Amino acid sequence: MTNLFLIRHAHSNYTPDELGRPLSERGFADAKKVAGLLKSEKIDRVVSSPYKRAVQTVEEIAVYNDKEVEIIDGFKERTLTSTPAEDFSHAIMKVWEDYNFSWNGGESNLVAQKRGIDSIYKLLDSYKGESIVIGTHGNIMVLIMNYFDKQYDFSFWKNLDMPDIYKLIFDGKELRSVKRIWERD
Repeated sequence: MTNLFLIRHAHSNYTPDELGRPLSERGFADAKKVAGLLKSEKIDRVVSSPYKRAVQTVEEIAVYNDKEVEIIDGFKERTLTSTPAEDFSHAIMKVWEDYNFSWNGGESNLVAQKRGIDSIYKLLDSYKGESIVIGTHGNIMVLIMNYFDKQYDFSFWKNLDMPDIYKLIFDGKELRSVKRIWERD
């Protein structure tokens, strides 16, 4: 069995710099809690989206396990639009209603999901039987989970915490179970 720990990044204060936006003070405190929750797990690798807030969320796990954080572009957040959406709620709901739809300069659910799944399959092919932490983002995380089980949908995404942790257990490329690890205080 291969264990994938999908970790939605901790809280960050909004800036238009998607790539360089760091965790907030609360986000750093929660990242320590994330690391604490995974201390009893034998972690073989730590990978992350290139976004700073995702890397910072899993850095302490990497340090604790004497691992480097490997950057995998496929785990970056989905691009919703090329410019900030005037009505984010409407924009995000529209792409979840129609998996083929994309806003100008953005990715459809199908395109973003394929990117995420391609990255998951590479990990599953290369590191059978290992436990891998994946620092990522809410939308792409749920699109990945949705590929394997349709119950992980828009409503599920809306109820995620920041951070949040889901352990996915795979037998080859078949998802066997999903367990939520994160519990808000």
